Amino acid sequence: MARVSSLLSLAAALVALASGRAEAGDTDKGVQRMVAFGGACRGCSLAGRKLTGATFTAGDFSNASLIDTDLRGASLIATTFAGADFTRADLRSASLLGVNFSNAVFIDTRMDGVEGAAPNFSGANMKRAHLSSVQLVGANFSHATLTNAVLANADLEAAFLVDADCNGADFRSAELTGAHLIRGRFEDASFQNATLDGADLTGSQFGRADFHGASLDGTRLFGADLSTARGLEQDQVDDTCGDAATRLPAGLTARICRGPGLILPFHGHPAPHAPPAPPAPPRHFVGG
Repeated sequence: MARVSSLLSLAAALVALASGRAEAGDTDKGVQRMVAFGGACRGCSLAGRKLTGATFTAGDFSNASLIDTDLRGASLIATTFAGADFTRADLRSASLLGVNFSNAVFIDTRMDGVEGAAPNFSGANMKRAHLSSVQLVGANFSHATLTNAVLANADLEAAFLVDADCNGADFRSAELTGAHLIRGRFEDASFQNATLDGADLTGSQFGRADFHGASLDGTRLFGADLSTARGLEQDQVDDTCGDAATRLPAGLTARICRGPGLILPFHGHPAPHAPPAPPAPPRHFVGG
């Protein structure tokens, strides 16, 4: 969380890089060149480029190609990448602030250690993406595809995975406190030692999902199907709230939560974080 908060203080300085120029700090031999991008580059190609440590600020890169691009340690600020293709790109340790990745493609993308404040991945294709140890509090993964994605040790507190396809995803030891896993598909997913306290699992499917050692304090299970889930114990279920439509493995019974002071059934779901408004189209694209 420390680096997430530091993004806010860095934002003002980074915005200055979007003033219509790319800057290079290579006047001295051995000093790494600084690369900054801003402006409009819809549908353009940055595929295969080495952009380690680059900054993208207040730009519009909708439908751009960043296939196999090296973006390790990059800073992405108030930029739109809607529909962009990051297949096999490397974004390890990148920083995100106010970024829109709606409907983007992240198949086999390396994103381990990425940190950001409520990025929008709604509708994104993230099959087999590597997101280990990310810190993406409040991220929006609604309608995203995360099949066989690796999110071990991820901090996804208060994240939205509404209607997400997470079959086979690895959430081992992930922080999912207050997350919205509503109407999602989590067949064969692993939640070993994950924290789902206060999370909402309403209407989701958890066929053969692994809950060994998971914390479920105050978790909502209304209409959730965990009938073939593995690793669930009655003491875990005792901490949850269910209803008549909750399905659990044989021998386990959910607590029916109704009445004052108890968690009531969840009707609908909170609106996920809206994507940032696209920046005003500039007159030109600037890159280094």
